[in-house]
This record gives sequence, C-alpha cells and structure tokens, in this order.
Amino acid sequence: MLLAIDIGNTTIALGIFEGEKLKATWRLSTDVHKLADEYAVFLLNLLNLGKHSFSDIDQAIISSSVPPLVTTFEELCQRYCSVTPLVVGSGIKTGVRISLDNPREVGPDRVVNAAAAHKLYGGPLIVIDLGTATTFDAVSDEGDYVGGAIAPGIGIAAEALFERAAKLPRVELSRPKKSIGRNTITAMQSGIIFGYVGLVEGIVARMKKELGGNVRVIATGGLADVISRETGVIDVYDPDLTLVGLRIIHELNGGH
Repeated sequence: MLLAIDIGNTTIALGIFEGEKLKATWRLSTDVHKLADEYAVFLLNLLNLGKHSFSDIDQAIISSSVPPLVTTFEELCQRYCSVTPLVVGSGIKTGVRISLDNPREVGPDRVVNAAAAHKLYGGPLIVIDLGTATTFDAVSDEGDYVGGAIAPGIGIAAEALFERAAKLPRVELSRPKKSIGRNTITAMQSGIIFGYVGLVEGIVARMKKELGGNVRVIATGGLADVISRETGVIDVYDPDLTLVGLRIIHELNGGH
C-alpha cells in the first residue's frame, strides 16, 4: 500500500492507496513540535481502526508546506514502515510544466493539485484550495501551470475579526439563513461565508477571461464544501484531490 502525506500549515492529510483505490483518509492537526514517534502513535491508531498496520505500507510520498516536518515524517516512514518516502520537490516528475518567473516559488501542494486536476478533469482549469490560505491555480489546456492568486483563508479572516475587534466573538464558520444578519453572529457569518463566495466568483471570472476556452473549476480544501454549495462557478468539489495527486506523481516517478 502507498501512504500519501500532505502536510499543510494547519492540517496534515493522510491517505492509503491500494493501487488506484483510496482506501482511507485521515486529518491531523499540524504541530511542528511533535516528534516522529508521537505522529506514529496517531497513525498507528488510525490504521488499526481500518484493520491495517505499518507492515501493510510499502511505499510513501510526502508533500509539505511546512519544511521542518518533512524530516519528521521521513523518520516516521523509515522507522515504522521501513520505506524511504518520495518527497515532492525539485527534480521530481510531476507532469506539470511551471510557466512562472520563478518556478521554485510555487508550493508543492499547488503543483500536486494542478497535476491531479489536469489528469482527472483535463484543461484549461482553475483549482481553488480553501485551506489556511485560499489559493487559485490556473492550468492551461496543455497542463502547464501558468500562475494563480493567493488570498487569506476563511479561518484566518474570521480569527482576525475576533482578535482585532473587541466586541466581536469567535463564530462557527457555517452558512447563515440570510445574508442580512439579525445579530452579531449571523452578521459575521454572512460577511465571512458570502463574502468569500463573492471573492471566489470574482477571481474565477477574471481568470476565465485570461485563460480562454471552456474552463472548468475544481475546488478542494477544508471549507470548499461550504463555499461550493453557495455558488454555481465551481464545477467539481473534490476533497481528496491532493492525495490523489500524490498518488499520480508517485506513479510518474516509478511507483506502482
């Protein structure tokens, strides 16, 4: 089995594949202070829930936006699974040509998403990842990564309101019944949720004009489900896009 690990700034997504089939997925909180042994305890318990064990894993791949945790998970894979993981980075085949001023600036998770989306859905396309940051990635018809946009994530925006405005509470990031809030909480939920719907629709409209052709829009990330239900510009909500992209890149680099 292949263990796919996507280390984000807030959440670590893990999945195990048997061939092309994604057998199970899990999410852990990102903590740079945790040791490999501590993460191994969590992973072992999760594997046991699915009646799997470390010995079932014979391949692994890592994508990370948090450089210090790459070594941590490399150690975990080597010590507990007896495998040396492939790490997405310079020199790795991704199937995506990065057409930017400085290709090294692109986060590995964004390249992985682009690779997966083009393989699964064709191009041209826009990939929206609603995670710690809200990112928009544009991919040409030929599969070239041609650029994107980065905005603060929904969670960051909500937390900033709570921290910077003395009278505003911390609120649940859920859809209010109406856009006109009748109290502080629903007013904040309206501004955050519907405000980000407007952000998504505005940037997608601009990118579609620049890309040209029949552009598809793919959404992934922790809050993509909430936003995708509120707008017609998102064609596909794919919560496992990054993990599937890791499997695709692993195969491109000689995995099976």
